[in-house]
Amino acid sequence: MTDHKIRLETMIQKMRAAGCRITPQRIAILSVLSISKGHPSVEDIYEQVKAEYPTTSLATVYKNISMLKDLGEVQELSFGTESSRYDGNKPDPHPHLICTRCKKIIDPDLESLESVSAELVRETGFSITSHRLDFFGICPACQKKTLTDKGG
Repeated sequence: MTDHKIRLETMIQKMRAAGCRITPQRIAILSVLSISKGHPSVEDIYEQVKAEYPTTSLATVYKNISMLKDLGEVQELSFGTESSRYDGNKPDPHPHLICTRCKKIIDPDLESLESVSAELVRETGFSITSHRLDFFGICPACQKKTLTDKGG
């Protein structure tokens, strides 16, 4: 079974255990989240689900995202006044790289993050329950576009 199918099944089981009905629209929402590596907004999810289920409302998507957040099955990435983005593919805390131009978000694999967390615990005595580490910059595609626009 592929990773996104395992992820989808995990989310379905969590919702069932919480007493939620598993409707075709709900499965479509979960499917978008489980397969997406791009951290979609609620509006992005809505547009994808609406294509297959035209009667689905934006409120339904918001309600399901809220439930998934409560169940720990989706991570919300909030950026002030911009629409929040959601990570259902990897809901556990992990770092993100965010392009400040095109808003692309990717998940880097940083093995050293565990040692940073351990060092913080040693240095501060905190019991870390969660974390969020975001890096902002300009992605290679936008860098290339900037060079092209400048005639370079």
